[in-house]
Order: sequence, then C-alpha cells, then structure tokens
Amino acid sequence: MTVLDARALGRATLARQLLLDRADLPVLDAVAHLAGLQAQEPQEPFVGLWSRLRAFDPTALSDLLVQRRVVRTHLMRRTVHLVTSEDVLAWRARHGAMLRQRVLGVYRNELDGVDLDELAAAGRAVMADDEPRSMTELARALAGRWPAPGPRALGEMLIAALLPVAQAPPRGLWRTKAGVRNVLLSSWLGREIDPPSPDGSDPVGQALVRRYLAAYGPAASADLRAWCGLAGLPAAVAAVREELVSFRDERGRELLDLPDAPRPDPDTPAPVRFLPAFDNAILGYDDRSRIIDDVHRGLSVAGERVVLVDGRVAATWTVEDDTVLVSPLRRLSGADRTAVAEQGRELASFLSDHESDRVRVTRT
Repeated sequence: MTVLDARALGRATLARQLLLDRADLPVLDAVAHLAGLQAQEPQEPFVGLWSRLRAFDPTALSDLLVQRRVVRTHLMRRTVHLVTSEDVLAWRARHGAMLRQRVLGVYRNELDGVDLDELAAAGRAVMADDEPRSMTELARALAGRWPAPGPRALGEMLIAALLPVAQAPPRGLWRTKAGVRNVLLSSWLGREIDPPSPDGSDPVGQALVRRYLAAYGPAASADLRAWCGLAGLPAAVAAVREELVSFRDERGRELLDLPDAPRPDPDTPAPVRFLPAFDNAILGYDDRSRIIDDVHRGLSVAGERVVLVDGRVAATWTVEDDTVLVSPLRRLSGADRTAVAEQGRELASFLSDHESDRVRVTRT
C-alpha cells in the first residue's frame, strides 16, 4: 500500500481546501465544497473564503445569508458552522444525538431529571411565533417550568442541540456586529429538516464520508470523526469502501480517499496563505501533522489566526489599526518574508476596504 508522507498529505489538503490555487467558484459552491466553514467568530469565514477564492466579494456571502441560502448553526462538533441551506436540512438530524450528548457532557448534573423531549416540545412552542430570540430569552421563557437547571444549561441544550435553529442576520454579515438571535430552521428555510432514514440505513452518513474526503482527504476514520464529531460512522465507511482507494501514512494508519480526487506532487509549490481562527483546514483532522507541527498544535484550538508558508503553519497574525501584524513561529528566509509581507498587504487591503495595505512581520 502506498505510503503518503506529511508533505504529500499537506499538498493534498491544500488542493482540496482550495488553498493551493485560489478557485474561480461562486461563494455558495465553495461553501458546499468545503462542507461548511467553522464560524463561531462571525467575521472569520470572510477571511477563509478570501484566501480560497479569486476576486472574493464579501458582500456575496452576506447576501447568501440574507437570502437564506447559507445559514449559521450548531452542527459539526457542536460548534457554529456556516453551511448551505441544503446541507443543514440534510445533515441536521444525523447530528442530533451527538449534539445532545455533547451538551450533556457539560451540563449533565444540571439537566438531571429533565425530560429532554418535553423540553424540546416546550422550546419549539415558544419559538413557533417565528420571533428571533437569544438563547437567554428562550431559556427564561421556560425557566418557570424548569427552574432547577438554570438558564445557561437550558439555553445551551435547546439552542445547541434540541431545536434545529439558524442564527438570523445581521449576525454574521460583513463588517457587522450583532448578537445571536435564533429562529427555527423550519421557519427560516420553509421546511422541516430531513428525517432519519426509515429503513435504518445511513445515506446521510455515507454522503458525509464522501463529502469529507472530497474536501479533506486522504484521511483516516479518526480524522473523519474529529471533523464531524459523529462516532457512529464505521458502517457508513464500510458501505462506501468499495468506492474508495487506500493509502498508509507514516504512522501506519490506513487512509481512505476518493479515487479521482487531487493528490498533487509533494514538491508542488505552495503559496503563502493567511487562515482565520479555527480554520477547518487544521481542525478537520485528528492527526494535524500534515499541516501543523505538534509543538504548535495548541494554536489551532486557541483561536489563533495562522499563516501557512510552504504549506505549513509558520506564523500567527493579528490586526491592529488596519495593520496586519505577523509573528513568525520559526525563522523565515528572505524570500518567505517577502511573500508573507506581500500577502499580508493584500489582506490588509481586503480587511480595510482598500484604505490600508500596512503589514509588519516581526523578527524571531
């Protein structure tokens, strides 16, 4: 079985994630190809798409949110993702049990004795008037019936698990600060989420396997689980295995992939790319060594924005006074510093609406 080293896997990741060459894709198609973008920080998806698409217009993403063609919702790993309306309708039921268990993992004691089906029905009844509500407002509306858990536990269970909801704009619009206000997906999108398959098969799980590999492969089953948070996918993997090809990584893990998906030569040049906080190009794996050194792995869950140099995390970045500040994690060559500065100037211009192209790269 062919062994793919970290560099080969890294180049495959860049190609699948639209980071090797910026793509000429409509924004909706890019969000669909990526199987969603992690989006708990509302402005970060704009940077993620800017790094992936040629001539990206941020208002195009805002328009899709307003038009209800993409939504912000809790989904993979119980984190807020930006996904297409078609995908959230198809996938939400499959994630329901995982979402419940993850909230219970935090609030099990507070929610002990609460009938979650009754809580869900009561929450849906409150939300049935289609009025967008904050998590706190919904929890307070039900606190008289369930006083013991407290509003935080009730609200988290309702909004992040029991009720399929969308975060309504202006939350998530370009250059807009707005609190989270939730509305039922069924109201927002005009129909209920797709129910589980009645015959016990798992077509959604199989679709998730294919979609994950298209955007992240080659990858191990543990990587798939780390991306979506679903533990019950071995049967789905087995069902589609005959469609797939297999490799090994340097640790000996079996990696699965779609046969015709891009696997570039490991020596393919990789341009500098600025990634937003919590970008799935890093978080979408259990073994992230293809793109980030183990010593820096913690950056990926701490919300640090990172810079890829030659396909690997080599710096972090922030913005102060319309200036992009880059802090290298290792010594950069002169050519790499120049490339980082050039891309940083373009990013500064994008973020400031062309009012600034200032960038500063610190010395290690």
